[in-house]
Amino acid sequence: MGEVVVPIEDKSKHVLPLYLPPTPVPFQIITIKDTPGAAAGVSPPPQGVVNLSELESWLPLTESRNGSTFSAILHLLCSGIGFQVLFLPVAFASLGWAWGIICLSIAFMWQLYTTWLLVNLHEPVPGIRCSRFVRMSILAFGPKLGKLLAIFPVMYLSGGSCVMLIITAGTSMEQLFNIICEEGTMCGSMSLSGTQWFLIFTCIALIIAQLFPNLNSIARVSLTGAITSIGYCTMIWALSISKGRPNDVSYGIPVADRTGMTGFGNILNAIGIIMLAFRGHNLILEIQGTLPSDSKHPSRKSMWRGVMVSYMIIAMCLFPLAIVGFWAYGNKIPEEGILTAFTKFHGQDTSKYVIGLIYIWLTISCITSYQIYAMPAFDNLEFIYASSKKRRCPGWVRAGIHLFFGGVTFFVAVAFPFLGKLAPLIGGMAAVPLTFVYPCFMWISIRKPRAKGAMWSLNLGVGSIGIVLSLLLIVAAVWKLDDKGLNANFFRP
Repeated sequence: MGEVVVPIEDKSKHVLPLYLPPTPVPFQIITIKDTPGAAAGVSPPPQGVVNLSELESWLPLTESRNGSTFSAILHLLCSGIGFQVLFLPVAFASLGWAWGIICLSIAFMWQLYTTWLLVNLHEPVPGIRCSRFVRMSILAFGPKLGKLLAIFPVMYLSGGSCVMLIITAGTSMEQLFNIICEEGTMCGSMSLSGTQWFLIFTCIALIIAQLFPNLNSIARVSLTGAITSIGYCTMIWALSISKGRPNDVSYGIPVADRTGMTGFGNILNAIGIIMLAFRGHNLILEIQGTLPSDSKHPSRKSMWRGVMVSYMIIAMCLFPLAIVGFWAYGNKIPEEGILTAFTKFHGQDTSKYVIGLIYIWLTISCITSYQIYAMPAFDNLEFIYASSKKRRCPGWVRAGIHLFFGGVTFFVAVAFPFLGKLAPLIGGMAAVPLTFVYPCFMWISIRKPRAKGAMWSLNLGVGSIGIVLSLLLIVAAVWKLDDKGLNANFFRP
């Protein structure tokens, strides 16, 4: 009697038992009796199994593998530029010019390197593709440790990001309404509550989600998201230059804010803001999974071309926004970010339609980002149905899954509208390790470079630094919450 290890995405016609939990293990041990068929590597599918290739073709992330470098660029831009970039000037206010630019540059190169690692780990051996981050983690660290390390970060960066998008877009829509419908006008007396704005955004996002069944099909949505994200970032820093600096802008850090525990905490929180501005690593493998791949044209080549183009554009958005934002507002910039600073200092001398356009682009960007960040959750829920029923999700089930997920994210957004203030804490536990740490140790575990060689030492060192930094960011976030408190306005958005 022998055992055969069957990979999750082997293109051969192996079968996968349907006992797997929502996040499946990447290998299944199938015991095969010593029969002629077994010796040939072929065994008839037992009852209660489903063909791997067929199962993959049913799920939203891998239903279509007809993507292109251009579609990958769009997905990377839509997922990589978010509202978090609006807080970069706040980090510069705590770090100063030199250290702000240095930290932003190091973080950019660091996350670009870990992206390269993930792109090259997508196909660990020819014919096997890891199109989901959790499966890659399990392949690298084993079923128990892999799930323990990856499930919470992936859940937070999927569902948690969607919750934050609801909160951010709902607030932006309310601000837009207040700008257009001033007090005394007919529509000014028809203002909605925060919960109602959250509900409007969620309904719009779910309608769009229902129109596009898989990740590859939302390329046009990602195109819209990329345009609007680049648009509001560019518009904010360009207007900040044209309007000039307010009076008495200073770039020095007060002595009280740069000494003792206060200074140490401010520096770590600033580094956390910079590191959390880089997002989307939980979607790198998924985006690459939409690209075709064969022995002559592996997906890593077209994906890396997409990464280089998209990250060049991302850098052109992040660096000017951070540098110009700090130049324009200095230490006067509020904790709410550069958009709040612009409306505070230049709202009176700027057309309300111009400011309104920024909020419109920000809202559209959140709507499009919701689609791509919700896709792993949709995929996981559809996997539960498809593996248990042994058939593709019908339209009404898919609609029910979308409504369920949308309802959960809407409820969490209404119940915890202060979730953004917990982002440094949760991000230190989830986003920072996933983005800056895990890919390094995955490379060591899967590729097994020569011990104490260049790649082994580099990944071990970078990953270890990331772990220490993640722990320090968590400590700094806890200290800040203890020092300034938390306005926990439950169910009062």
